[in-house]
Amino acid sequence: MYVNGGDGQMLPTGNRAGNLALNRRWRATVCTRSTRTAGDGDMPACRVPGTHVALLAALALGAALASAQAPTDAGDEVDRLLDHMDRLYRSETSCAEVEMVVTTPNWTRRLEMDMWTHGLDRVFVRITAPKKDAGTATLRDDREMWNYFPKIDKVMKVPPSMMMGSWMGSDFTNDDIVKENTLRDDYHATIVDSEDPELHALQLVPKEDTASVWGKIIFTLRRDSLLPVDQTFYDEKGRPARAMRFSEPRAFGSRTLPSQMTIEPLNKPGNSTVVRYVAATFDEPVDESIFTLRNLRRKR
Repeated sequence: MYVNGGDGQMLPTGNRAGNLALNRRWRATVCTRSTRTAGDGDMPACRVPGTHVALLAALALGAALASAQAPTDAGDEVDRLLDHMDRLYRSETSCAEVEMVVTTPNWTRRLEMDMWTHGLDRVFVRITAPKKDAGTATLRDDREMWNYFPKIDKVMKVPPSMMMGSWMGSDFTNDDIVKENTLRDDYHATIVDSEDPELHALQLVPKEDTASVWGKIIFTLRRDSLLPVDQTFYDEKGRPARAMRFSEPRAFGSRTLPSQMTIEPLNKPGNSTVVRYVAATFDEPVDESIFTLRNLRRKR
């Protein structure tokens, strides 16, 4: 999509404290509800004194299986696990700050962003740094998605045909970021044999009416800790096309999850995208005005 090259220095933005050191990446976050009204121009902020995605619901696989008992009905058990995966990283609400580093053979790009979710169908992401990209925002409400680009002061609706397209020039797709597809509703899932006895494996095949470029997705996770290890995306001809690795488990409140995800397109040597969760909170109040088209144009 919209790519800006260069490896610009990460900068503090918005109402962040001015004396923060730029090289401190791992800090606590506080989700706050704004005391201003919707007309004041400010939005409830996920404030992190320092440098989302993911984000990503796929990370919920490990914790979902951790909560599972021995299944009495395989189909019902898989459905329960998928529903748990869809909800774990978002829970009822979530507020997170994320750092993304996009690398190609020619340039490196760094982004910082705040992300809010409400249930499974509402997501808001705003880029906070670097300065040249700050204010760029993405909103998903139900099955619709919009991007706002402050340089041209324009809101653009993302058509369903573009959901598998690149988000901000990264190796993550629009669907990876806002998770239009849910695992339980949009994929057939089965537990499959793993070549490594220390790992579980789960196969996801998109349903006929699911918009996806993948023929199947294979998840693996550790049997002892039940944390995700990797996932491989296969094209419709059964060839591996994209790999994601999970690393650096951290505690976010009562949840321990991999804080770093690395995606590599297997047909593009030297390309990768790394997403790091800097901080996250769950089930805190989130102002409904965040998930609106009006909020896309707000400065912060």
